[in-house]
Amino acid sequence: MKKTNAIAILFLCIMAAGCVQKAAETTQSKREVFPAIELSNMDTTINPADDFFRYCNNNWLKNNPIPETYSAYSASYEVDERTELQIKAIIDEVTHDKNAEQGSVAQKIRDFYNAGMDTVAINQRGYSELLPYFDQIDQMSDKSQLPELIGMLHYEGFGWPFFQAGSYTDWKNADRVIMLVFQPDLGLPDRDLYLVEELQEIRDKYVEHIANMFQLTGTEATLAMDKAQHVLVFETELAKSSMPIEECLDPNNLYHLKSRQELQASVPDFSWDNYFHAIGAPAFDSLNVASPDYFTALNGILLNTDLGTIKDYMRWVVITESAPRLSDDLVTEDFNFYKKYLYDVEEQNPRWRRVLDKTSDYLGEAIGQLYVEKYFPPEAKDRMLNLVGNLRLALRERIKNVDWMSDETKANAIHKLDCYNVKIGYPDKWLDYSNYEVTPESYFQNVRRYERFEHERDMAKIGKPVDKDEWNMTPQEVNAYYNPELNEVVFPAGILQPPFFNMDADDAVNYGAIGAIIGHEMTHGFDNMGRMFDEKGNLNNWWTEDDDTKFTEHTRQLVKLFDEFELRGHHINGELTLGENIADLGGLNVAWDAYQMTDEAKANKPIDGFTPAQRFFISYGTVWRTNIRDKALERKLKEDVHSPAEARVNCALRSMSHFYEAFDIPEGSKMYIAPEERAAIW
Repeated sequence: MKKTNAIAILFLCIMAAGCVQKAAETTQSKREVFPAIELSNMDTTINPADDFFRYCNNNWLKNNPIPETYSAYSASYEVDERTELQIKAIIDEVTHDKNAEQGSVAQKIRDFYNAGMDTVAINQRGYSELLPYFDQIDQMSDKSQLPELIGMLHYEGFGWPFFQAGSYTDWKNADRVIMLVFQPDLGLPDRDLYLVEELQEIRDKYVEHIANMFQLTGTEATLAMDKAQHVLVFETELAKSSMPIEECLDPNNLYHLKSRQELQASVPDFSWDNYFHAIGAPAFDSLNVASPDYFTALNGILLNTDLGTIKDYMRWVVITESAPRLSDDLVTEDFNFYKKYLYDVEEQNPRWRRVLDKTSDYLGEAIGQLYVEKYFPPEAKDRMLNLVGNLRLALRERIKNVDWMSDETKANAIHKLDCYNVKIGYPDKWLDYSNYEVTPESYFQNVRRYERFEHERDMAKIGKPVDKDEWNMTPQEVNAYYNPELNEVVFPAGILQPPFFNMDADDAVNYGAIGAIIGHEMTHGFDNMGRMFDEKGNLNNWWTEDDDTKFTEHTRQLVKLFDEFELRGHHINGELTLGENIADLGGLNVAWDAYQMTDEAKANKPIDGFTPAQRFFISYGTVWRTNIRDKALERKLKEDVHSPAEARVNCALRSMSHFYEAFDIPEGSKMYIAPEERAAIW
């Protein structure tokens, strides 16, 4: 229950006048100038033909140990910290405004942040704000009341216990929003942690953690341990019936349009009408039952589990989802297991940073509007639009020239590309927070009210046309995504800063960094998952049967190369990471071709002793600089669809002929693989 909607994670590879006035009063801050390539981060004593990742980054790796509050540290973390300080300056200004009009977003930002920082009040309350939820659970006398109780947990935003439910773009009719139900989030971050025999130590530690949390919320020690064991057994049954993440990577496994009557028939002992009423769902006739086998199994699990265990599980859900917003003892225990034990993080972030991050999450577009007014110059958006235009042309040409694809499928692919919607910087229409109430009295209650606000907003989408203006990230996020449901690529303002995008850098550097990222997101439309959606966002096979087979054959070599890549005694799962690896390699190729269109590339003048081609690849290598703890790496290899940073550089570049030419990579070197063994897809 530490994750958001699983389908959203897989496939996003998601205003009041007071804020508008405040934003209008701000001016662009003086822009900090960064070097195009920080040469001191490189280690030119390392042969680029042996280890290009360390050639680009070794001095940075030595000089930037992982902070005690992190499980890893990278260029993204550096930009996150820079952005965080910018957001803190915005929030500090807002929080000192004593005259903010009641109901304005300035008032809401101020009171949300200040309530989160009021540790005296939070510690005085302890876990008392959970007691009304405990009472509702305790009063359940029969399993027939479960639909209403589960609905309450979902409505209040206590994770996704038992199963997930919410609005969802219909993958067979991408203009409409329907209801979705899917398997649950679980307390451990990976299904295998419940099922693999060798991971018993983690399960033992998890039971200890649950017992500790029960004790901290009023349960006697022996009874707390019994309840913790019950929770583990119950969650293990849910895990056994859940699809592995590898199966979730095929969209066809996740689309099963059914009537409400069919859903009811598959879970006959659970009243879906009562559940949907409890969550405030509008009237609807059909929905996507994304994991039908899970729901069939759930009926038996609920029938065969005693009511006491189900209550223990529900109480655990309330505790673990609330802990970070409660008293210090609960916050510390939550951190000790989920961060310190699982990922080897040594210390918590300071409280101001944790509360700031949550404020930026929950009032994200309100803060985002202030952020772009102050830190995102219009010329950055203009230059990005030019970059995207060149990359779109480059990808178009690459599709036209693919030698394994028929003309029919090429025409469909180009049409899909031509229909891409590109969003840069920030939304054209800002989210209205007027129905979200924030008070200075309680951090926990502000969070609960936000979860209800967001849930009601989500339910209101069902049965309506898809809102194509909506963003799934806030402007200040240091990230980007491709959304197959809308056939769109989205680049928030937060990522459009050095080292990813540098207004003062030469084109080679920008194309090697943000260009490869843009190309990466564009290529997602043609990776092993994105290619299954058409230009309108429908799950629709627009490939000929022969081309479909050839695509799969071409991806096998990429799977093999990543399967063979070893890091600290561990191997990457090439199937799990295939989509991201296709996008990395495709993004590099597209960015390279787009760079060749520039006057700078044609002039071919060296800078700082490096040719433009070398600067392109060095820039790509530097944006992935990362130090990561051993435990975090182990978890990443099991849970993350992205390969570790070192492989995203060294393994991807080994399949790119222009890299060999730029650095004269000789046969027999560690970065060399024979031409016939290199992966070639886009």
